[in-house]
Amino acid sequence: MSQSISLELGKPSYVTKRLEPMLGNGILRSNGQFWARQRKIVAPEFFMDKVKGMVGLMLVSAQPLLRKWEGCIDAQGGLVAEIRVDEDLRCLSADVISRACFGSSYSKGKLIFSKLRLLQKTISIQSVLFGVPTFGFLPTRKQKEMSNLEREIESLIWEAVKKREQECLGAPSAEKDLMQMILEGAIVNGTHSSGVSRDFSSKRFIVDNCKNIYFAGHEATAVAASWCLMLLALHPDWQARVREEAAQVTMVIQEALRLYPPAAFVSREALDETQIGHISVPKGVCTWTLIPTLHRDPDIWGSDANEFKPERFANGVSGACKIPQTYVPFGLGPRLCLGRNFAMVELKLVLALVVSKFTFSLSPKYRHSPVFRMIVEPGDGLHILIQRSKLG
Repeated sequence: MSQSISLELGKPSYVTKRLEPMLGNGILRSNGQFWARQRKIVAPEFFMDKVKGMVGLMLVSAQPLLRKWEGCIDAQGGLVAEIRVDEDLRCLSADVISRACFGSSYSKGKLIFSKLRLLQKTISIQSVLFGVPTFGFLPTRKQKEMSNLEREIESLIWEAVKKREQECLGAPSAEKDLMQMILEGAIVNGTHSSGVSRDFSSKRFIVDNCKNIYFAGHEATAVAASWCLMLLALHPDWQARVREEAAQVTMVIQEALRLYPPAAFVSREALDETQIGHISVPKGVCTWTLIPTLHRDPDIWGSDANEFKPERFANGVSGACKIPQTYVPFGLGPRLCLGRNFAMVELKLVLALVVSKFTFSLSPKYRHSPVFRMIVEPGDGLHILIQRSKLG
C-alpha cells in the first residue's frame, strides 16, 4: 500500500474516541500526517539492531521474577507452588519498557502503570455499552473516574519527563532513549522549546506519546506471555522440547499469537475518498477485520485450526497457512506494530528462562475466560502450579 493511500485510511473516530483518555492523540490513536510524523520519531527505537542491544537489560529485569517464583516454591513447602503469574508478567514487561525506553525502572514508575491498568479496566467497562449510542460519553460516575485517572496519569508522566530532562542535562549521553527522542521530536516539530515555558500543545505531544509507549510497550507483551505459559502448561511435551532446544520457543510464540492474538480486530476508516485497487472507497466507510476469525479459519489453516500445534510454523508463516497475509498478530502494512521486534525478543528470552528453570501445569483455580479489555487477556488471571525443573 502506498504512503498516500495509508494516510487516507486511519483509525475510526467513533472507536478512538473511547480510547482518548488512555492514548490521547499519540501514535496508536492519531491519523494522517500527524501519525506519520510520530511514527518517524518513535520507529528507530524499535529497529532490530537497537533491540538486540536491549537483551542485557531484559535479563536484568527477568531476575526478580525468577527469584520471586523460587521464593514461592520455598514458602509453600519446597516442592510445588500455586501462583498467579499474569500480574508478575506485567511487572516484568513494565520494568523492561521502563529501562529500555525511559531510562527508569518499574519501581520508579509503578504508580503510572497501576493507574494505566485501572484506566484500562474502566474504559473496558464503558465499552460494554457499545450498543447504546452516546451512553459512554454521558457524565456518569465511571466517566468522572476516567477523567480523574487521566489527569493523575498525565501529571505523573509529566513529572517523570521533567526529571528525565534534568538527568540528561546533568549527565548527557550519546546513547538516546525513547523519551529523549520524543522530547527532540517535539522541538523539531515546533511544539517544544527547551528552557522556556511549554505551551499546551508541547505538553500534550510529549505526554500522549509517553502514555502510548507505557501502555503498548508492556501490556500486550505481558498478555502474550500469559497465553504462551497457559498453552505450555497444557502441553508438557512442548515444555520439554523448548527446554531441550530453546530455538523451539519461536514456534510456540507464533502459535500462541495465532490462537490468542492480543488485538481482537483491525479497524480502518476512509478519511477521504480513496481508491484501493479497483475498488472505490467513499469517505467515512469503515472496515473491520476480526483477527481471531482469520487465525482460526480452517480454510486457511487446515482442519486442525483450533488445535495448539507449534510445529505448523516449522517453515515460517508461509509454510503454516495458505495465505500468509492472514497471520496478523502485529497487524500488517504501514501501521504494522512498531514494537514487534521488541516484543518477540522479550517473549523469547522470558519464556526460555522460565521453561529452563521451572515445570508447570494449570492450577485447578484457573478458569478459561478470555475477555476483551482493549486487548484479549485471561479474564480471571493465570493460575499455575509450578516446581523447579530438574535441569534448572
